[in-house]
Amino acid sequence: MYAVVVSFEIRPEAMPEFMPLMLANARQSLELEEGCQQFDVATDPLRAGEVFLYELYTDRAAFDVHLSAAHFKTFDSAVAKMIVTKDVRTFTEVTQ
Repeated sequence: MYAVVVSFEIRPEAMPEFMPLMLANARQSLELEEGCQQFDVATDPLRAGEVFLYELYTDRAAFDVHLSAAHFKTFDSAVAKMIVTKDVRTFTEVTQ
């Protein structure tokens, strides 16, 4: 497994527009990308404007497919000006 966690800080006025686009991106990733196993979108009401993603892919190559997917590129372009900060971290499963 290849895990990706993303934290966004979204401009407060952009949240109503950002969230439907984010949820559509998550849904399309799961529906269209064979290697996307999980794509969770989470928020905390005490931290308005913060959006947390937890994504699982079969491997790094599957994540690369996600990054090159048309739906992701469309989403990324549409939300670019809505984002204050974005932190992406990746993790590879530890095996023995």
